[in-house]
Amino acid sequence: MRALGRYVRLALFVLICLCALAIPTHADAASQLPTPAGWPLNGTPVVRRGFDPPTVVWGSGHRGVDLVAQPGQAILAAASGVVAFVGSIAGKPVISIDHGGVRTTYEPVISTLRVGERVAFGQVIGVLGTGGHCQGCLHWGLREGKNYLDPLLLVGGPGGRLRLVAEAQREIVKREAAARAAAVSASRHAAIMDSGGRPGSHGFLYPVTGPVTSAFGMRMHPLLKVWKLHDGTDFGAACGTAIRAPYAGVVTRAYFSPAYGNRLFIGHGSVDGMRVQTAFNHASRYLVRPGQRVNRGQVIGEVGSTGFSTGCHLHLMVWLNGRLSNPMSWL
Repeated sequence: MRALGRYVRLALFVLICLCALAIPTHADAASQLPTPAGWPLNGTPVVRRGFDPPTVVWGSGHRGVDLVAQPGQAILAAASGVVAFVGSIAGKPVISIDHGGVRTTYEPVISTLRVGERVAFGQVIGVLGTGGHCQGCLHWGLREGKNYLDPLLLVGGPGGRLRLVAEAQREIVKREAAARAAAVSASRHAAIMDSGGRPGSHGFLYPVTGPVTSAFGMRMHPLLKVWKLHDGTDFGAACGTAIRAPYAGVVTRAYFSPAYGNRLFIGHGSVDGMRVQTAFNHASRYLVRPGQRVNRGQVIGEVGSTGFSTGCHLHLMVWLNGRLSNPMSWL
């Protein structure tokens, strides 16, 4: 009987240890949380459903939080990191960002980012799609390895806005945040101010005949309602208007984007000492394909209103030496 008792006690001890290992932990992961961090939506969103982890990893539960949001609403990176996954899981669009010790996940989110791209804290990483286990909400998750954590730890826990930082780390955190803000500001300023030479001196044509309806620079997005960089120049033109190649080059890519609609890229090679690439967005269709060489003034497509668009127009983008630039500084 004594031997049987010892076996029973040993079995119970092993079972308790296994269950303890299977239950998601918070305290050990706290040191791995990225700083700074915050909400994946502008403002302070409403939590529709909180974190309810399973008692064991294979059990049922709610492995994240649901935040009230609307389809098309901008989704922000909760912290800086690297895109680890973009794609569909069980028919739902998902993006995951690796922050070093932990990863955040966002679904259903439509994103044009690619695996390996770096993102900054607060950067728009996509827009809320439809579907998922709840309508009108963003499912936000946080994991350390296979352990699920409460994403609200990133904003100080339920009912909190800030996460405590050790006294010895506060000055470091402040300097890092200031450096990130300065870098973002500098990159935006450089992109907006970069002229690449005197406008009109490079032999580039306007791709359509029509007025500029929205210039390159910071603006309130008409659909997403967030303050962000408008990364090109919009020309107003009726649907079906011919889009012409502004300069000779080779079509490098053509695909559909949920945000930009029908997109087409042309590499123009080196022009006046600058490596130039242009992109055309929201077209109804294109008449050329990747790998095809086009001539200056050749019709390459037709104006449309595909993707996130408020009406028929052409959204023109220009890169100079790989850096996004103001198209009107080059045309």
